[in-house]
Amino acid sequence: MKETEKIKPIVESLIFSAEEPITLRKLTEILENVDSAQIREAIAQLKSDYEAQGRAFQIEEIAGGYRFHTRPEYHEWIEKIRKKTGETKLSQAALETLAIIAYKQPILRANVEAIRGVQSGQIIRLLMEKDLVKVTGRDESLGYPLLYGTTKKFLECFGLKDIKDLPKIEELEAP
Repeated sequence: MKETEKIKPIVESLIFSAEEPITLRKLTEILENVDSAQIREAIAQLKSDYEAQGRAFQIEEIAGGYRFHTRPEYHEWIEKIRKKTGETKLSQAALETLAIIAYKQPILRANVEAIRGVQSGQIIRLLMEKDLVKVTGRDESLGYPLLYGTTKKFLECFGLKDIKDLPKIEELEAP
């Protein structure tokens, strides 16, 4: 049996059981005598297997690691269960604030407020409680105010591999 075939179920079980996206580095640490190329090959084969079998899920590279996700065509069904479980959604103000922080990070609260035109401290605190925003450091200006940026959970929630995967602002503008 080819080495990749042997490690496929192990890789699959590790991705499945990880609470957050599991990195290639972590997979190679766990599978001690297997190199990263073999693990990548196993993941590629798993993706291919799921596609060929018409599975409702797939492996995605998210937030620097691998995670199972349902296929986009099942989104409407997933939304129905989320509505039943009462998952909270973000308000328009929270989404605006989160978008500003995501695109302009690291950013001062004062700069977020200047862009939005309203105070945003409460919303930033809410986003921090939801672990979507974090303090990334302090600015060198007077008083050394806090700088804010997005978290790994933000990447996970929005299905992004990296912050660079955000749509370009030009792509978002209305025609």
